[in-house]
Amino acid sequence: MKIVPKPKPTWSEKLRDSKGLPKVEPIADKMSQKWGTGTLVIPAPIEVDEFMRKVPKGKLTTINDIRVALAKKHHATIGCPMTTGIFAWVAAHAAEEQRQKGEKNITPYWRTLKTGGLVNEKYPGGVEAQTTLLESEGHALVQKGKKVFVRDFEKALATI
Repeated sequence: MKIVPKPKPTWSEKLRDSKGLPKVEPIADKMSQKWGTGTLVIPAPIEVDEFMRKVPKGKLTTINDIRVALAKKHHATIGCPMTTGIFAWVAAHAAEEQRQKGEKNITPYWRTLKTGGLVNEKYPGGVEAQTTLLESEGHALVQKGKKVFVRDFEKALATI
């Protein structure tokens, strides 16, 4: 009998798979050393995508801003830094997958930066692709060592 491997889920399927999330739980012992006490929201991937979609052309957000918005939405102390970053990455790849299929209304993932205005090198196409997309929307970028930042990104932050 031949065993047929299960097909790998697409990025869009990963985005829609909530895996029982979101959930709010107490901040664990190890995390409390950095984040203090209170509660932590572990968002569903689609929630991160929804916040990323709210950023209009010419504006920006950061993963930290999304974490704050998620915490507020769920009445938690903080949004989980690890899962929020991972789910932004999933949303970016799902958007690129959709673009390749000809869809027009995709998540503008390039508008979601890392802390300090840093361009996310793990998004589709890497820093080069993000730079092109951000410059096409009027943002100036600056390279510091191997990292690329949006200059004066704070002036372009959107309210999400």
